[in-house]
This record gives sequence, structure tokens and C-alpha cells, in this order.
Amino acid sequence: QVQLVESGGGLVQSGGSLRVSCAASGHSFSTYVVAWFRQAPGKEREFVASVSSNGAVTDYVASVKGRFGISRDGAKNTVDLQMNNLKPEDTAVYYCAARRAPSPGYTSFFLSTYTNWGQGTQVTVSS
Repeated sequence: QVQLVESGGGLVQSGGSLRVSCAASGHSFSTYVVAWFRQAPGKEREFVASVSSNGAVTDYVASVKGRFGISRDGAKNTVDLQMNNLKPEDTAVYYCAARRAPSPGYTSFFLSTYTNWGQGTQVTVSS
């Protein structure tokens, strides 16, 4: 089983940048598809970005395309989310999620498909 721990959240001004990281422990993380979700106060958890197990396929929600970048480091067992040009509406708790991938290029934006979750990290963007 894979355990996930997020880090790197914090407070940043509008237009600034932040990088959050998901570190995995356990075996076979390279066979997992990984995604970032976020949940703002009073709202449902929503998909942000995902990266396939082979790192070749990425997917983003429309509101972050061109501003966020997801990447994985197989040697370190980490998946990072680089967030640029942050906006107040990006304020949320960011969660890392993972599941065993049925194929190397598989990604998913469905919350229910992910079996492993981290505890979340707070990102706050001030206006």
C-alpha cells in the first residue's frame, strides 16, 4: 500500500507562485497514476491535475491550464504541482491522490477512482 504526504503549502499574494509536493512511501509507486485535487471552504473537492504512471500524459482542469504544471520524479517517488500566477480563487486545501494504473498512459479526473489519499496541504492566495 502507498502512503502519501503533501508539503509546500502556504500563503502567497495574488500573481505569485507556489510549489506543492507529494511524497510517496511504499512499493511500486511508479505504477500509480497520481492526481491533485483541491477543496475550498464550503465547496466540493475538485480535480486539478493528473499525471500518468509513465509521466507521459498529463491532464488539467480548464481553470488552471497554462498556470499549473504537474510532474513526477521516479527516483524520489514524488509528484509536484507547480502553481504560477496564483489567484484568490485557487485558495483551498490541496490533496494528493493515487491509484494503481491499468495502463502506463492512464489518467483520470474522477475523485472516486483514487484509492490512496494524503492529508492535504493548505494553499492561501491573498488579493
